[in-house]
Parts: sequence; C-alpha cells; structure tokens
Amino acid sequence: MSTVEAPAKARAQIKERTLRKDNWRLYPITTLVIFTAWVVYATVRAFWGAAFYVPEYHYLTPFYSPCLNEICGDAAEFGTFLPAETKGWIPFAALSLPFLLLFRLTCYYYRKAYYRSYWASPPACAVQEPHKKYSGERRFPLIGQNLHRYFWLAAAAISLINTYDAILAYHGKDGGFGIGLGSLILTANVILLWAYTLSCHSCRHIVGGRLKNFSKHPVRYWAWGVVSKLNEKHGQYALITLGSLVLADFYVMLVASGTISDLRIFN
Repeated sequence: MSTVEAPAKARAQIKERTLRKDNWRLYPITTLVIFTAWVVYATVRAFWGAAFYVPEYHYLTPFYSPCLNEICGDAAEFGTFLPAETKGWIPFAALSLPFLLLFRLTCYYYRKAYYRSYWASPPACAVQEPHKKYSGERRFPLIGQNLHRYFWLAAAAISLINTYDAILAYHGKDGGFGIGLGSLILTANVILLWAYTLSCHSCRHIVGGRLKNFSKHPVRYWAWGVVSKLNEKHGQYALITLGSLVLADFYVMLVASGTISDLRIFN
C-alpha cells in the first residue's frame, strides 16, 4: 500500500518584528551612547594639542603616544616630523592613532557592537533587521575587516611603546625613581591594554594556529591556553580599556594643565 506525503508547509509568517519579551533594545542603545561619547571625547583630546604631558614626572597621555610634533618637547622620545603649524588638524600621535582605530574597528567584538547599535544589522539576536539586503563582509568597505590580524601586529607594537611610557612615568620630581598616582594609573591602563590585545582572536590564532600536533609544541600549547582563557573576556576588556584610556588621559590632562597636583607616593 503506497502512502502519499503531505506537501511541505510554507514558513510561518510572523508579523511581529520579534517574539522576544526582554528589553533587547537596551544593549544597542547603551552601546551607541557609550561609543559616541567616547569618540567625541577622544577626537577632541587627540586634536587639542595641549595638556598632554607632565615633564616633572614624565606622564604622557596614551592619546599622544608616540608624540611626534615639534611641540612635544621632552615627550618626543621617538623624534618629531610634524611641524608645530599642524597643531589642531593633525594629531600629535599621527602614526599610532589610525592603526589603533582600525584595530578596534575590525575587532570581532566591536563589529558586533557597532553593527547592532549603529546599523541595526541586526539590532539583537532573533530580531528582524530593517535592511532588505546583506552582502556580508565580501565588498568594500567591509572586506577590510579581514585585515584585522595585521592591525593586531601594529597594536601590539604600540602597546610596547605605551609600556615604555608607563616605565618612564616612575620618575621623581628631583630625578631618580618616583611613584605617583599618575604612575599607577598609566601602569594599570597598560596592563588592561595588554589584556585586550593578547585576548584578541587573531593573537590566539598566531600563538597556536597552523599546528597539526600540540604535543610537539608544548610552549605554544601553553601560550595558546593562556590566550584562550583571556579570549573568554575579550569583550569585557574591549569596554574596560575604553574607560581606562579616558581615565589615564583625563588625569594627565588635569595635572598637565595645573588643575590638580599629582598625588605623590614616593619622591
């Protein structure tokens, strides 16, 4: 006896944009506000051209490192090639800031964050997006997201420079070794920046990728395990470092402008 299969039913048509009952709009709206405020602050400070360095204690804000303008003075540890006339329209850290911006823009976490908050693509999981077409990251400009691994190399090099700046910040007013609140803030910022940089997915692949057998590479396997643990918190480090960068810059700005005095712990 033969059986006849019933024709497949069409996909269920749901009029609602989503069946989610939670407040799914909170994440994209909060992210949009935080990111926009940070970009505005960072842009103003990057082009300000003042209150970026405390010569007594060698405090240099990360937004100006490495400082390459003639105005930088003692802060120009790596030389200068930008004339003083460029103040206000070319950042003093003209070499590092573009790479750091591209590193964060192409970061997997940030992609999710600003795709949802600025483009609503999609605004949340299981929520219909307003766009009718989606070509993925196969066309310009989004195809540039594939360069993230190379921007990671630049970010790692810049983190080394930030580490050097933090070491110089342990400078006493009368010379020699000294510790101030600024020294600790800059050090904490560098540690967090390294946590964000090393927790990157590209770093995880560079450390442990393209290996057929981990047992023959115990050192790389150990490093891969460490980076994998950090990778679990990559999104958190991405957000925390936005705050640590602003805190470090704001504190240096207050001390450099004479608004407050550095809280000295030693010398």
